[in-house]
Amino acid sequence: MSTKPANDLLNPRTTTYEFMGPPGALLITLGVPTLTYLLYFGCSESAGACPPPYVLSPSLLATHVQEAITNKQWWAGLWDTEAALIYLAWYTFCVVAWAVLPGDWVEGVTMRNGERKKYKINAFSTFLLALGITTGYIIRYGPESFTFLYDKWLGFLTASLIMSIVQGVAVYLGSFREGAQLALGGNSGNPIYDVSFVSLFFLPLYTPHAPRSFQFYIGRELNPSIGSFDIKSFNELRPGLILWVLIDISMVCAQAVKRGGWENVTWSMWLVLAFQGFYVADGLYNEPAIFTTMDITTDGFGFMLSVGDLTWVPFVYSLQARYLVFRPVELDIASTAGVLAVNALGYWIFRDANGEKNDFRNGKNPKNLQYMTTEKGSKLLTSGWWGRSRHPNYFGDLLMALAWSLPTGFETPITYFYVTYFAVLLIHRQRRDDENCEKKYGKDWEKYKQLVPYRIIPYVY
Repeated sequence: MSTKPANDLLNPRTTTYEFMGPPGALLITLGVPTLTYLLYFGCSESAGACPPPYVLSPSLLATHVQEAITNKQWWAGLWDTEAALIYLAWYTFCVVAWAVLPGDWVEGVTMRNGERKKYKINAFSTFLLALGITTGYIIRYGPESFTFLYDKWLGFLTASLIMSIVQGVAVYLGSFREGAQLALGGNSGNPIYDVSFVSLFFLPLYTPHAPRSFQFYIGRELNPSIGSFDIKSFNELRPGLILWVLIDISMVCAQAVKRGGWENVTWSMWLVLAFQGFYVADGLYNEPAIFTTMDITTDGFGFMLSVGDLTWVPFVYSLQARYLVFRPVELDIASTAGVLAVNALGYWIFRDANGEKNDFRNGKNPKNLQYMTTEKGSKLLTSGWWGRSRHPNYFGDLLMALAWSLPTGFETPITYFYVTYFAVLLIHRQRRDDENCEKKYGKDWEKYKQLVPYRIIPYVY
């Protein structure tokens, strides 16, 4: 007889919702792509300002929006066949690189079915290969040859969004196959979800048993895979993250062309490229660390993660670099040093805190950190960075996010959208973490909160 849990125990029905349930899922499903486009139309060279003057007048804004959405040419301008083909080629390159580049296979955490999924580690190699090809191409053909990501921004954005939607639908439909392990938060089955996003945008697929929008958004299956190819971890680390750096490089090239050469690229632009490029490189180099995060261990893969990985990350996080193309900011030595210090402090906190956590999870304690033991036998750190707050790595992340925005100056608040959004995201994630830990540890969690009262920022929040 099989020792695996029965299906109803392995995939229990979801009884609580996140993101305000179906209405919130529908709002975010529509809102994320819309906001991504708005950040372009509200802050771009073609708009003429950041934001354009009509944004400050409700009547002018309404008129402008009405004229745009009733204009067929405006809608046609969202699509660029060449950009779509280049994006498809880029995604294919990432898949082929995953398959052919050498890499160790590591095991993730133990799943509910008692198994441990294996992941191939070669994201950093893919990154280096992409950088090498890009660098050689720019050296051979000049900076003007690599401005196409800036010139065809809308086309690439639309292509990535279509890929996100296709993947969201595909993995949702695939989650109904026999033996699929579902995410605990994505198995609601509530019929009211049938009438929202999927029926609205994929009417030909709609039947009384069609996908529910909330499950489509939050992700129904935990780890959708094609053979040994894990779709979720692949998207988390490769197509969007590496493209983010390539976009930044394209922005540097665009500024170099506009200002008459590499020597005229501003320090502010170089800082943004260096900060974000190093952040991505560090994440890819430490690829195994992602397999213990909530995205991999808990969240299903649906539209939320696909649009986040493929569209939101590369096309929103590169906003500062895109802004500096048409609004270059000159920094003096003191300002440059100050921005460098903020980023360095954030990185040190982020990396040192994660290092303490990963060492402790792997049975190591080189700093002799103090901890409390719960009734279930789990150990919770109560000293070091994890004694200062329950999520010190989030604090480091926020400082780095601020450093990425500071080079754009203070002419517009739009370039600080990322750090503002990121703060909201991390606070939401912190609350999700706390809620899950309270369910897991019970009264021990209350004791832990007394020992570590601050949530993210020590002595502040």
